[in-house]
Parts: sequence; structure tokens; C-alpha cells
Amino acid sequence: MKIYFANALFSTADFDYNIKVVTQLRQAIPGISIYLPQENAAINDKNAYANSEMIAQADTEQLIASDLVIAVLDGPTIDVGVASEIGVAFGHQIPIIGLYTDSRQQGATNSKKLAALQTIAENQFHYLNLYTTGLIKQNGAIVNTVAALVSKIQEIA
Repeated sequence: MKIYFANALFSTADFDYNIKVVTQLRQAIPGISIYLPQENAAINDKNAYANSEMIAQADTEQLIASDLVIAVLDGPTIDVGVASEIGVAFGHQIPIIGLYTDSRQQGATNSKKLAALQTIAENQFHYLNLYTTGLIKQNGAIVNTVAALVSKIQEIA
């Protein structure tokens, strides 16, 4: 199984998180092949040069050759590159698993949190764009832990 791993990759935190999750996946599911864009030095060595078309071509070739896309949905908003990758995957009918670990999804039955929704600017929960998450759900699933991600990949494989 060939997997494309989509997440932001410009901060040290994102870079390290991507490596951590992809390493866990590679260890948990022997035989999978994961394309992690930050490992493609030809387009992502920031000391070198790659223009927008080179980046789009290289990543899109890997994306449409994949059997599955993992899209990390964390952050203030879904990363714009990840949203584009979700759209490309959806358009090519490639299954997508969204990984959404934001802690603000907890407490969904807490009455104070629910009541706070009636007060302007007191939403205690994180919002994800419904169009983008809808594309994922129409051709995949959203999970909230790496363990659940591993299980879902094994289920699909």
C-alpha cells in the first residue's frame, strides 16, 4: 500500500511531528510505503530552489499514485496545502483518513461548554471547515489518535 502523508512542514514542530507519526506508521504496518513530502529534498530542501510548478508536479505525481492519503487536520485552520491535497485526492477518488488530534474536541457532553455556545465568542470547541471534512468523510474517515489511524489503515489494507 502506498500512502501520501499530508501536513504542514514549515515549522520545526510540524517537521518533527510528521517524522514521529510516519515512523510510528512504518513500524506498526510493515510493507507500507509512505511519501512524506518533507523527505523529498529535490523540492523541500529550503536551502535549494524549487518553484511552485516543480513542487506542485512532484507532490501531485506522488499523491495521485497513492492508494491512501493521510491528512493532518490540526492547527488554527486546516493547512492550505493539506486542503489542496484533500481536494486532489477526492477528485481522484483516493481514500482519505483525516487525523484530528485537537484537544478542544474533548468535553462534548460538558453542560457548561454546551451552554457557552449561546454566548458570543465563547465557543469552547475547535471548528473545522465542513466542506473539507465532508470531502474526507465521503471517501474515508476522520480519526483522533495515531492508534486509531493505524487501525483504520489496517482495515483499509
